[in-house]
Amino acid sequence: MTSFLVSPSTPTGYHRRIELAGMDLWILARINNVFVYPSEIKIDQLKEALSRTLSLWPFVAGRTALENDQHYIIEMCNNPIPVTLVVNNDLKEWPLDSNVIGEVNNQLFSTFIDEVQVTKLFNNPSYEPLVRLKLTHIVQSDECVLGISWYHPLGDAAACLHFFNTLSRFYQQIEPTQPLSIFKRRLWREDEADQPLNLHFSGKQLATLQTLAGGNSVTTQDALTAYIILTLNTYCYYNNDERRILHAITIVNIHGVSDFITTQGQVYNSLFMMLSDGFDDPYSLSSIARTIRRSIIQLRDPKVLESGIATVDGLMRKNVRNNKFPNPQLVPNEFAVNSNFRYDWADLVDFGYTDKCRFYTAWTGALYSRVFRLNPEKDGNKWLPRDRDGAEVSFRMEKELKEKFINAWKRDIMENF
Repeated sequence: MTSFLVSPSTPTGYHRRIELAGMDLWILARINNVFVYPSEIKIDQLKEALSRTLSLWPFVAGRTALENDQHYIIEMCNNPIPVTLVVNNDLKEWPLDSNVIGEVNNQLFSTFIDEVQVTKLFNNPSYEPLVRLKLTHIVQSDECVLGISWYHPLGDAAACLHFFNTLSRFYQQIEPTQPLSIFKRRLWREDEADQPLNLHFSGKQLATLQTLAGGNSVTTQDALTAYIILTLNTYCYYNNDERRILHAITIVNIHGVSDFITTQGQVYNSLFMMLSDGFDDPYSLSSIARTIRRSIIQLRDPKVLESGIATVDGLMRKNVRNNKFPNPQLVPNEFAVNSNFRYDWADLVDFGYTDKCRFYTAWTGALYSRVFRLNPEKDGNKWLPRDRDGAEVSFRMEKELKEKFINAWKRDIMENF
């Protein structure tokens, strides 16, 4: 195993400093992905391409700094990126199948990645690289495996893909796509956030409420609590059985909604978790689909979105200050969707191996689905025509229900699709 450092071909950072927004403060998170190529990646060509990419992306060639325990900064200081080279003589070929999403605890997957050391970042001073690459040559099959580790505060999956697509294009002597990247963030103010809802009840109102709720057989507090729950059930959780999915959480990308929120080409964590309206009919395909779409359109209204982002931004800052982390666990009757279907990772970072590059990542959760484009497949040594419009969906569910789900899916494939 050997390693080397790659610096920007032309220093363009000029020690400019970018303060991160609260939405960026996934300070212990990284994006780890793997690309598998059927033949060699030329090292000198990769070095040159990475060097040129870093000149366009001085933000990635930066270092972290924390000021006054509240201002999280990335200084564009032309910090080099490490690339590790490994020659593997043991494996006969790439060992995983064509499934894009694997288990997060798959030890084999992790051996192909040199992870960004997130615990070393924002510990002043820190020159720990924000991106790391690892290239493994599987000698027996002549395959090359490129493992990438990207520090999440740099930007979300779209930003990560944009960077590596630029690398892939430079490797192929192709100019990068437009627009060029913008790194400066909008910093949100607390007074832009949603305000708390305060409900006031007069004594007379509470007395009436208690009478309606059961009179002296209940307390005033019982009646008030029951009223709040009834209101929530009527408008949010109607027909709310224990396990029925009544609404969806969608991870929405807010790129392109408004230049005032995030401009085209901006490198940013531009994801927002959207809770849909309750489904009018949870047993109707069209009702569910229309409700989700209507909810997304409503959320992406810039006036609605600005206050929502400012609220989340403030909460993220508060969590980081208090060493707390977001709780991703769903509450009953929710199903989450985090889709990368709009991004064809294997195509956009193919280094010229059209329809022969395979893409891999890890992690999914209980009733938390992730969606990606299908990988290319081989029949022996022959590459099959790629289904570019297909999708892979992955999520976890109860063991005792999994077989029922799979059988129903197979039946639909045979009879209805």
